[in-house]
Amino acid sequence: MPDWNILFAFLVTTSIFAFIPGPAMLYVAARTMVAGRKAGMMAVLGVHLGSYAHIVAAAAGLSVLFHAVPVVYALVKLAGAIYLIWLGISLFRTKAAGSGDLQAETPRSARKAFAESIVVEVLNPKTAIFFLAFLPQFIDSAASLPVWVQFVVLGLAVSVIFTIADVFAVALAGLVMARLNRSSTAQKLAQRAGGTILVGLGAHLALQRS
Repeated sequence: MPDWNILFAFLVTTSIFAFIPGPAMLYVAARTMVAGRKAGMMAVLGVHLGSYAHIVAAAAGLSVLFHAVPVVYALVKLAGAIYLIWLGISLFRTKAAGSGDLQAETPRSARKAFAESIVVEVLNPKTAIFFLAFLPQFIDSAASLPVWVQFVVLGLAVSVIFTIADVFAVALAGLVMARLNRSSTAQKLAQRAGGTILVGLGAHLALQRS
């Protein structure tokens, strides 16, 4: 593995990336606004597990495919964008729950958020490109550990740090929703805001050139 100075730089740089508000933080915050803190935490877990697919791909060199074959990258990106937009639209079509109903629906909503979040992360080629562009800067080809093992170890570290940032986003969104939970009107607005965020994230992903 790289020496401690390089590892320290890796941890600092990763933390800066992680805590700058981005699509993942907005996504888990939106799930929290719509279905509560438990659903938000399950969305975080789903995103975390989904990132493992990109870690494996980076370690195996599969992420290079996105650079070598732009059409594959574009198709995966479009699929992820359509899925996010579909999730957002489905929130607009779902009947908003009252303050009591919200708690009753939490287990089902949490399971749904978990499953959907895995798909969202797996279909996010930006994560694969990030691992491919970022991790090699901290890989030591002369180290005793094979390169693929270093990819896995550093990739897991990145995933954990980003997950901590996402948990922070859920906690903040949960505090806001706790204050609004007594108002059915506020819940409807939060549901629509969450749907708007997901649609916006999908549109942003679809329209980005790279």
